[in-house]
Parts: sequence; structure tokens; C-alpha cells
Amino acid sequence: MQRRIEYTWRLRELMTAGGMHNISDLIPQLKDRGIELSASQIYRLVGAKPERMNIALLGALLDVLDCTFEELCPVAVVATPARLAANGTNGGSSDRKDAMRPRRARIHRPE
Repeated sequence: MQRRIEYTWRLRELMTAGGMHNISDLIPQLKDRGIELSASQIYRLVGAKPERMNIALLGALLDVLDCTFEELCPVAVVATPARLAANGTNGGSSDRKDAMRPRRARIHRPE
């Protein structure tokens, strides 16, 4: 079994619940906590699920939204069956392997 981590990003939802409807509402809140991001960076942060993030930014978001990490970003571990590696053998007998092998060429020198 392979285990995969899945998560959802609920920043926009929590902002709305806190009365912040625009990114311009979030910019001064983050600036008060020492995080200075451009409007385009915050737009991407609100609109899309981030793959990596600065811990200071994450802490500031949790403080601004007055929530926990689990509320902002619920995480689930999903187990998927591992694929079997195709190695070209099906457990067949050795006769079959010999049948697949080409015959050795015999080269004679002209006399």
C-alpha cells in the first residue's frame, strides 16, 4: 500500500467567515504581524492551494483568522494499492523462455 497525503485549503472560506471579503482586507492584517506580501502573492495564496509556505506566514494567517491549522488546512492520509512492477515474467516455465530466444547464427567463411 502506498500512502498519499491530501489536503484542502480553506483560506477564502475562513476569510469570509471572519468578515474579510477582499484581499485588501488581509494585507494590513498580515503587515501588522510582520508579513509583507504583494497583492498578487496574496491573490494567489487566497485563490489556489499552496504547495509550500513560509512558517511565519502560516502562523500569521492562523493568528489573523483566529483558527487552528486543522481548520485552515484539513489533512487526510489516503492509502492506495501499490502497482505491481512489470518485469516481463509471468511465472511461466523455462521452455517458454527458450522458445522466445532466437537461434544462434552460424557464419562460415568462404573457401
